[in-house]
Amino acid sequence: MSEERPAGDWNLAPFECAPGLRLQAHEHLMRVQIDGLRQRQNRLEMMIERLERRLWVTVYGVVGVILAQAFQSVAGQLP
Repeated sequence: MSEERPAGDWNLAPFECAPGLRLQAHEHLMRVQIDGLRQRQNRLEMMIERLERRLWVTVYGVVGVILAQAFQSVAGQLP
């Protein structure tokens, strides 16, 4: 007969069951989705920063035009 080993000494491969594989696939899918959301968030933040810069350039332009018109009207009143 063959040599008998104790029950706890067996070298078995890890058992993968369907629920465990589904959970693993779900975790992988969630990681991919979260990474996609982070990339979208970063792109949106960059777009908002560019829009904010454009807004400030517009505000400064409008203020500059108003000050130029005020300066012209004051300069026209001087003798």
